[in-house]
Amino acid sequence: MTKASAPPGSAAHQSVLFDELLVVLVQSGDRSACERLACRWHPRLMRTAHRLVGPALAPDAAQDAWLSIQRSLHTLREPARFAPWAFGILRRRCADSIRTAVRDRATEAADAEDHHTPEPLERMAIAAAMADLPGEQRLAAHLFFVEGLTLAEIAMAQAVPLGTAKSRLFHARRQLKAALSGDTP
Repeated sequence: MTKASAPPGSAAHQSVLFDELLVVLVQSGDRSACERLACRWHPRLMRTAHRLVGPALAPDAAQDAWLSIQRSLHTLREPARFAPWAFGILRRRCADSIRTAVRDRATEAADAEDHHTPEPLERMAIAAAMADLPGEQRLAAHLFFVEGLTLAEIAMAQAVPLGTAKSRLFHARRQLKAALSGDTP
């Protein structure tokens, strides 16, 4: 069960409602609500950015996304749609970060350093399987399995039709299952 489809009164449902309240308060000019919203959402944005662009680019992408969110929060007409709207902005900022990094690598011969901390074998296998997914499938899988968004919210975050979001998640699941079971997709 995802947060968005959580039963009324559950902790997950209350969390979504609290985010909606914070958005409304921010839109009315409440600065402390903006700080609270940032504290609640920074870890989610960082986690998703880390998955999309890796540890080196994630902090800047998440920060750029949050700045864009703050600047345009007043344009959000449906505060209940904050999560997919915010993840859509993050997706675009991550794409910008990748384009910038590719351009920088072409002009500079910088050495890339990997700073991987050892993880349990299962987490490494899942991370490797997720990393092997095509970018849009990886984002759909992350938003569904990690962030708990519904298919409709994933479609909105990725700016694609619902059928495309379903297809991406279907293919991502199939590839993950094959990779984790040792089969070929």
